[in-house]
Amino acid sequence: MNHDTYSDFYLAEILRQTRVIALVGASPNPERPSNRVMAFLLRKGYRVIPVNPGQAGKEIHGQKVYARLADIPFPIDMVDVFRAASALPALVEEVLALDPLPKAIWGQLTVRDDIAAARAEAAGIKVVMDRCPAMEHPRLIG
Repeated sequence: MNHDTYSDFYLAEILRQTRVIALVGASPNPERPSNRVMAFLLRKGYRVIPVNPGQAGKEIHGQKVYARLADIPFPIDMVDVFRAASALPALVEEVLALDPLPKAIWGQLTVRDDIAAARAEAAGIKVVMDRCPAMEHPRLIG
C-alpha cells in the first residue's frame, strides 16, 4: 500500500470498526500528546488501554497500564503508536505475536516505517502512518 496518502474511506472505516485501542507509549503527563490523544479517544467512546513499561500497574485516565501488548488479557482492535519510528519494526513483531491479531496499527505523526508496515499488511493488518486519529476522527466521523 502507498502510505503517502490515505482515502477518507480507509481511515474512517478503521475508526468506525475500532472499539478497543492499545495506546503504546502512553504518558501520565497531561502535557504529552499521548495523554491528550488518549483522553480524546476515551471521550469518543473507545476503550483505550495504555501501554508503557515504566508505568505498568498504574493508571492513566482511570485505565490500567500494561507493560507490553502481550500483557493485555483481551483482544484489541487497533494499536496506536506513540513511539519513535525506529521502534516500529520491533513493535510490529510484537503485534504479530498476538492472538487474535488487531485489525489495525496506527502510527502517530512522524511514525513511519514502510518495511514494518508491509510486514503487518502481509499478515492482514491495516496500517496508517504519520497520522493522528484525534485529528482524523473529528474530520471524518464528527
